[in-house]
Amino acid sequence: MADRYFADRHFPVRPNLEQLKHQAKDLLRDIKRGEPSALAELQKHHPKPPNPDAAKLADAQLTLAHSYGLPSWPRLVLACRMTDAIWRGDVEAVRELVLQDPKLLHEDARGLPSNWGPPMSYAANIGQGKIIQMLRGLGATDLQHAFDRACLQGRLESARQLYAMGARPEANAVMGPCETLNVAGLSFLLELGAPLSDEHGNRLAPVALLLQTYSRYPKGKRECLELVAKHGIELPDTPPMALHRGRLDLLEEHLKRDPQLLSRTFSHKEIFPPELGCHADETLALHGTPLAGATLLHMCVDYDEIEIARWMIEHGANVDAKAEIDPDGFGGHTPLFGCVVSQSYRCGRQQDGDFTRLLLHHRSDPNTRASLRKRLRFVKDEQMKEYRDVTPLTWGERFQEQEWVNRKAMQLIAESGGHV
Repeated sequence: MADRYFADRHFPVRPNLEQLKHQAKDLLRDIKRGEPSALAELQKHHPKPPNPDAAKLADAQLTLAHSYGLPSWPRLVLACRMTDAIWRGDVEAVRELVLQDPKLLHEDARGLPSNWGPPMSYAANIGQGKIIQMLRGLGATDLQHAFDRACLQGRLESARQLYAMGARPEANAVMGPCETLNVAGLSFLLELGAPLSDEHGNRLAPVALLLQTYSRYPKGKRECLELVAKHGIELPDTPPMALHRGRLDLLEEHLKRDPQLLSRTFSHKEIFPPELGCHADETLALHGTPLAGATLLHMCVDYDEIEIARWMIEHGANVDAKAEIDPDGFGGHTPLFGCVVSQSYRCGRQQDGDFTRLLLHHRSDPNTRASLRKRLRFVKDEQMKEYRDVTPLTWGERFQEQEWVNRKAMQLIAESGGHV
């Protein structure tokens, strides 16, 4: 469905109907004003675009629904009502929606294909056991998917409920909680006898996913890595792996053996070991600002390891340490660039700008310059982009996907004298 309607916008996991109504009204206003972007949306997403002067609210609503990948405005409204009722735990509201339109029982709760799945699976994601029970009674069939989602999200009560209904761990069950760095779900599945492998029996695949996932949750990652180590996976004794594991004790030992450790740079293979199944393709190590050839402090920024970063700075790490420059002239960026564009901003907890404050407090240069190139994966435009001779603020202003850019970091850098 999303392909059919050429979705340009991301439909939220929990869409807000009132906000969407306002968006539709704003779109209609912009259409009538002749705003180029609004007219382009109307032409692209409306099956029979009216003359802008004659456009009505229903035209804007249909255009907006199609831009989100949904077939109609009424289906968008249904999706909002269904997901809202599930989040609120309103069993009767969900029951009434399904009884009025039984096909909703098997369609994605958000009205378009997604990992969150039909209403029972959607409820499993957020641990709404009473809704799971009711929908199963009405004939919901997505039992296995609901179980997998409950484990992925660490909703163990719901996972046990679905297990009692007959769901069982599949061959690649552990990959879900490894993706989300959820140690509770991973531990539960292993206790049930799920194999520590993917669907092909590859025992390294879950470990590689722990290291290369888009998720950012330092505590969960550390605990998951210790869990796989207890299940027979040998983790290399290297400084980057010590950082992945959050092991300050191991980093201290490495620093004793190598006093230059905090100024050293590390290759992609050292950060993402191929012997643990990690991809050689740097673009599949889902981070923000490039990490290949970077220092441990650069790594700390993208992996949200602020306590380790503080320890490094206390032990003499240079906050303006530069990444290696490759043969094409790209690199040389400092950790501050990573505060502006990072995976931990998108999927972690760096919205408050604490990492940026830490680096600036220790006099990181807000106007240092570097040349970077970056190819993002699993986005609309996967082409390699190049940014020559940019400051941290320029890096943020020009970056190809603005949802990756930490505006709080940009503000703090600008307040410290940074400029584009």
